[in-house]
Amino acid sequence: MKVGLVTDIFGYMRFEEMLDTCVELGIEALELGCGNWSKAPHVDLDGLLQSSAKREKFLDSIRSRGLEIAALNCSGNQLEPTEEGETHKRVVEKTFQLAGLLEVETVVMMSGCPSGGPNDVTPNWITHPILPQHFKTLEWQWNEVALPYWEKTVKVAKEHGVKKVAIENLGFNLVYNPETFFKLRNEVGEMIGMNFDPSHLFWMGGDPIAAARALGNAIYHIHAKDVRIERGVNNVHGLIDVKPMESFAARSWNYVALGHGHDVGWWKEFFTVVKMVGYEGSVVLEIEDLTMDPLTGVKKSLNVLKEALPREFETKA
Repeated sequence: MKVGLVTDIFGYMRFEEMLDTCVELGIEALELGCGNWSKAPHVDLDGLLQSSAKREKFLDSIRSRGLEIAALNCSGNQLEPTEEGETHKRVVEKTFQLAGLLEVETVVMMSGCPSGGPNDVTPNWITHPILPQHFKTLEWQWNEVALPYWEKTVKVAKEHGVKKVAIENLGFNLVYNPETFFKLRNEVGEMIGMNFDPSHLFWMGGDPIAAARALGNAIYHIHAKDVRIERGVNNVHGLIDVKPMESFAARSWNYVALGHGHDVGWWKEFFTVVKMVGYEGSVVLEIEDLTMDPLTGVKKSLNVLKEALPREFETKA
């Protein structure tokens, strides 16, 4: 398992500076944002697609430093029934195309969240269906929007040479846990696996270690990210929290640097179980801790990750 990083956290750095910083920190693999929700700070998607010379220079900058690309990321909501949704679909296909040209096997993305019906334009994540129309909406979202899109999308990914599409288990998506993931996979095939991010199951009240056992070899990629359930807030209000992430002092839970929600002992067990079920890919840090600066968040998370992963690391003299 190589140590990776979602490089958007260093979006304030130039490409070459980001690469040098990753080498200095001991990062071995990169996950690069290509657009949609990512500002793609280190990837000129159209430029790389149009120029083989740019692609060669891009890859040489990475490989000459001993780094590799673990995945490209085009996370967004391509099922949104607006022009933005259409734009996200185009970025997804361009990312597939670039992955093929760069010989990157894995693309990370979201399942998407449709609107509440054919005449609605607002995405609707239904998590507490109690009335008949709620269940009708869920059926429409899956059968009329999501499944037709994904049946086409896995074919497009294959055509461009992508080997694995790793769907993240993020809230406000139709796929957000193992059950919903397998609902999609059983329909469209094993081209899709999960980009398993344990942090999301934490705030939903799940157990990521149990989920990893259930997912088994369907885990195609891993984001190492932690969540802290905030004592004194969660106890009163529960885990459903609609306050913005910037209001971290008042939230029931927060994304935090690795080890700041669950100690290294928990992470040791998690990564051991992940290895036991057959995962050998990169473990990619994603840092969204707003209580510390980006570089500090990466360094603190790396300390936990390197201690927790079931492998040896070279010690610098």
